[in-house]
Amino acid sequence: MAKLLVKLQRYFRRKPVRFFTLLALYLAAGSLVFLHSGFTGEPTVTGNQRSPGAGEGPGLPYLGVMQLSRGFKAVATISEGGRRHRARFKSTSKEPAERGKAGDYSSARSRTLRTRSGREKEEDRARYIGCYVDNTRRRTLRGVSFFDYKKMTVFRCQDNCAERGYLYAGLEFGAECYCGHKIQAPNASESECNMECKGERSNTCGGVNRLSIYRLELAQESARRYGSAIFRGCFRRPDNISIALPVSQLMLNMSVDKCVDFCTEKEYPLSALAGTTCHCGFPTTLFTLHEREDEQLCAQKCPGEEFESCGTAEYLLVYQTQVQDNRCMDRRFLPSRAKQLVALASFPGAGNTWARHLIELATGFYTGSYYFDGSLYNKGFKGERDHWRSGRTICIKTHESGQKEIESFDSAILLIRNPYKALMAEFNRKYGGHIGFAAHAHWKGKEWPEFVANYAPWWATHTLDWLRYGKKVLVVHFEDLKRDLFVQLQRMVGLLGITACEDRLLCVEGQKDGNFKRSGLRKLEYDPYTPEMRKMISSYIKTVDTALKLRNLSGVPDDYYPR
Repeated sequence: MAKLLVKLQRYFRRKPVRFFTLLALYLAAGSLVFLHSGFTGEPTVTGNQRSPGAGEGPGLPYLGVMQLSRGFKAVATISEGGRRHRARFKSTSKEPAERGKAGDYSSARSRTLRTRSGREKEEDRARYIGCYVDNTRRRTLRGVSFFDYKKMTVFRCQDNCAERGYLYAGLEFGAECYCGHKIQAPNASESECNMECKGERSNTCGGVNRLSIYRLELAQESARRYGSAIFRGCFRRPDNISIALPVSQLMLNMSVDKCVDFCTEKEYPLSALAGTTCHCGFPTTLFTLHEREDEQLCAQKCPGEEFESCGTAEYLLVYQTQVQDNRCMDRRFLPSRAKQLVALASFPGAGNTWARHLIELATGFYTGSYYFDGSLYNKGFKGERDHWRSGRTICIKTHESGQKEIESFDSAILLIRNPYKALMAEFNRKYGGHIGFAAHAHWKGKEWPEFVANYAPWWATHTLDWLRYGKKVLVVHFEDLKRDLFVQLQRMVGLLGITACEDRLLCVEGQKDGNFKRSGLRKLEYDPYTPEMRKMISSYIKTVDTALKLRNLSGVPDDYYPR
């Protein structure tokens, strides 16, 4: 054996080229074997084999989102029986019709009785309307739709629709959620809406081509959506409409889509319907959209769509198009060094990032930060990289609450939010990012109780310290800012020493959400606060309320107290 090795060694010393050639061939063969195993080692997944949750991480169910227009633009194919077929979801579950056949219709009465208590629990948020016919040829609720073939619940559907300002939420096939503003189909028998929800066996979520419909009592009228447009409301015709809404077009076959598309093409953010005339323009001091009228005054049917309203000559139905109002989008650093340092102070989770977005749009100047957050810088907060003492930014974000840190600022806007909402928002940020969500395991594990125990006292001491050590502190409640953005933003801009341009503030109202709002798709379906937590937080709320009133300020809003 030794002699053989010596011979090989001598051979390759004499022929080094052959040695390297053999080595290269060996490596190439090995690479081919590896690549082949990569292609053949994993089975091919076809549409029929794929499970609804394929490709998902643990605890993150797939939630399909589909945008439906009033015309339902071919997002699903229709078979002879009118069933919807989606290759992605055909996998492990039965087809809707098969599930319907498998259901025990004789037990419909008992199942209806069993779910009555579940419906009664929803009455503070929604009211059950009934069971309605639905099919792909003519949608009953013509809005957004959501699918979750694993964890759909009545709450989730209602929350998704309410988040987008719709008036009605409907559930079908036990897993499909539809939103809309009008019910456009006849009633069906209650026994036909007896499919159990995929995410809660104690309640029902419609049936085969049948919707269980709820009216959402808390739907935000100001944010209702119709297709790609946002419904703003019914308003009286402005005195000088040709100046307030400079572009108009007569449309004998008027519909919401036609007017919105026309104004979008003309690059205007507002679309106003006045019977058979479509007006386009911007929100200005001539047409502020602040004095809404009763929608019944605008309830005149559209000539081109019988289920829509098109307003009248005296009362305009206004929609916000997808065109961006660029009058408030320009931002820059301060032209000269600021003479005073103004803090935008808040407890984490109180809406500081959103407030910065509003201030930058309202003033046209970048805001800074006591910290550095690369993700916020990448989202457009260019003042994030500046040192907080640079003097180039209009105000400085801070969550600090120590005396030394507070006294470093010459004045402050103190943003306060309901602690129940602020704690949950900060917990989501900590475990899911600025617009993400904490995983279910974090809420149910030890992280949440420990977080509340540590952060709830900080919510109170943060406000108390700023009231005690801060110089020239302007208190703004997050809830007031959401409810009356124009007035509250005027106060904030006034403290910053900027003369508020009303047209610019009106522009901000139309761009107020930005990219910093969490969607409602994964809100918790239960109250994470225990009685002990609520008792502790309630005591902190009372302490802050007393401190505010001692300084002749309005106390905390009523909804800060436990529900």
